[in-house]
Amino acid sequence: MESRTYQVLEFPKILGALASFAVSEAGASACLNLRPYPEIEQVWQATTLFEQAAAWNAESDFVIKPFPDLQGLFDYLEKQNGVLDQDGLFALKQALDLVKASRESLSFYEERGWEFLWGIFFGYEWPVKTMSAIGRCLDMEGAIKDESSPGLLSVRQEIRSIHQRCTKRVKEFILRENMGQALQDEFITIASDRYVLPLKVNFKNKTQGIIHDYSQTGETCYFEPVFLVETNNRLQELKREEREEEYRVLAYLTDLVRQEKNNIFEAYKGLVQLDVLLAKVALASRIDGRTLEMTEEGEPKLIKARHPLIALADDSVQPLSIELLQGQSALIVSGGNAGGKTVCLKTLGLITLMALTGLPVPVAEGSRLPMWTDIFVVMGDEQSLEENVSTFTAQIQYLKRVWDKVGPQTLFILDEFGAGTDPTQGAALAQAVIDSLVERKAITLIATHFPALKAYAMAMDSVRAASVLFDPSTKRPLYKLAYDQVGASIALDVAREHGLPVSILERAEKYLLLDGSDTSHVLDKLNKIAVEREGALTALEKERAKMERKRAQLQTQFEKEHGQLLDKIQGQAQDVVKKWQADKLGHKEARKQLARVREKAEELSPLSQKPPTIFSFEDLVPGLEVAYLAWDKSGTVLEVNAKKKQAKVDIGGVAMWVKAQHLGPARKNKSVSSPLKNNSKISSDLVVEVDLRGNRADMALAELERAMDNALQKGAGKIEIIHGRGTGALRREVHGFLKYYPSVASFSLANEEHGGDGMTEVILK
Repeated sequence: MESRTYQVLEFPKILGALASFAVSEAGASACLNLRPYPEIEQVWQATTLFEQAAAWNAESDFVIKPFPDLQGLFDYLEKQNGVLDQDGLFALKQALDLVKASRESLSFYEERGWEFLWGIFFGYEWPVKTMSAIGRCLDMEGAIKDESSPGLLSVRQEIRSIHQRCTKRVKEFILRENMGQALQDEFITIASDRYVLPLKVNFKNKTQGIIHDYSQTGETCYFEPVFLVETNNRLQELKREEREEEYRVLAYLTDLVRQEKNNIFEAYKGLVQLDVLLAKVALASRIDGRTLEMTEEGEPKLIKARHPLIALADDSVQPLSIELLQGQSALIVSGGNAGGKTVCLKTLGLITLMALTGLPVPVAEGSRLPMWTDIFVVMGDEQSLEENVSTFTAQIQYLKRVWDKVGPQTLFILDEFGAGTDPTQGAALAQAVIDSLVERKAITLIATHFPALKAYAMAMDSVRAASVLFDPSTKRPLYKLAYDQVGASIALDVAREHGLPVSILERAEKYLLLDGSDTSHVLDKLNKIAVEREGALTALEKERAKMERKRAQLQTQFEKEHGQLLDKIQGQAQDVVKKWQADKLGHKEARKQLARVREKAEELSPLSQKPPTIFSFEDLVPGLEVAYLAWDKSGTVLEVNAKKKQAKVDIGGVAMWVKAQHLGPARKNKSVSSPLKNNSKISSDLVVEVDLRGNRADMALAELERAMDNALQKGAGKIEIIHGRGTGALRREVHGFLKYYPSVASFSLANEEHGGDGMTEVILK
């Protein structure tokens, strides 16, 4: 990938925004050095790693703290005899403490199967010796502890003893010599690493001693009395011994760091990588971004894409969709100035660079891009006065330079190609270039004002036309694309809006009429039709969403009431059986009441959309597992009555006579109910699956509630919720719902073989 492509598409600005979310200088530097991956497997791994980090961040609320840059420390360790100082070791301790906290947080989610994220923190041997030694030798402020070595402890104890003796002797001296009024301060202090008295200058000759320094005002001298000289000399010896002992401790710690340097470096590298990953998560939250599906080949499809830099600055930016149909390899965008053609081109180019780098991008779910290894861009005014090169010449020179690199894995972006020369020849050259790019199976996106190129776009099967839309009444851009049509170049309208004199505009209109090439009225009509169509589609989409929400609410309400009614009927049946067992009801009357209850239940049975499979009486034998269709419950045949063509079936502890036509095969994946004397529940093996992908949060939760109620009615023991990976927003909504749903025993993300963090498995009570 050429560095020029990065600059033209403003990729460094995206990396700068990403770096601003990092908490460390090392992480910010790593963000700025990110580049697109050359292999699709690397892209897949990077996006998977991001999704795992986003899932962990959402579930754990782990926050990474700022940490120091240790690259200089590792460079210093390459020296044979270099010993790390306290600051370097303390910086290392801070980083390793943060790595340890990250490992501990991640270890709670081992069952999630986040193998890439796991490898960052557990793919190396933990530097136990270094961590233990640094923790024992350095305190929370980075100072060397007394207990670091016996020698250091002994020296510091004697230093503290000297301080106590000096303090005592000074107090005795002041009292004996009546020197209280001569002191500027009540306490002794230290000057030149020796204990001294802060003495007023006019008293300096009252007693024997040494003056070491004066205050800035000159009113105080730092005076060492003669009786402290010997003690201070001993103090100097102890200070030297203390430094030697501290050096031995630092040398010992440095040696341990060298022994475990490789593992320490891996830990630090993982910490920097985590900083970058969480910066990506923050960027995704800022732009409402998600990972993009990358395919080895195919046509690009961006749904509701927004220019990433504009999305960073403005949440309300108008999205647009960029899509080529099967068999198409070029998109020609036409329409008026300032309508968003260049933004459209840059949106595809910048999103592609971000996706190839493993960054989240502002698109809707369902978007995808093929794996492009090269992106070439012709955009803007590329003339060079220093090199005496015009815009058109610069375009041709660039095309010549990169032409041999163009192939099936190339995206070529052309903005107003050929505009710097004769329009007829420029349009012909642009058509020839597009033909050649199509032959080489490259994907091309071009913005143009050439009428010939617009006609070419409508005529070629391998090329798709699109037009930027304008408000028919105000001529202001709508920043939307209408496909399979061309747009007018509204130069006169733009000039009028920007205040060009009316006399000039009138003359231009006359020349346009004389030329006979004014097609603006036809194209304006096409634009108006397209705008009306887009408005109708938007209204239909809103109405569809509204009806879908209403349908979901009604369906949820219906199923809830239906379930309550079934429970009520089943409760009535159980009451009849209990009365009969307690001899409060005769056998004959009990059968009559059960028959009435069964009839009520059968009235509710047409819920299933498919006609159920039913048994004939000859199929029924004692011990057979069956389903009572009216209740959608499983049971076991206890006995059969050949005369009445009925079977006695035990359903959840209720034994009742049922006709054969009301029975069907039991669900193979559903456990059969057995008599429950203690009314305890047996969890069913039935698994219900619900797919929420593509829904907004409110619709998804309504769909989920409906599925949960349905699963409980069926006696399911488990429900699998497919919410997709994305940014994790839908997953968080689902988990928040499940936390307070009364019938949920537990829930967790599936393992990677069953969908990973794109699926949640729920165990029902």
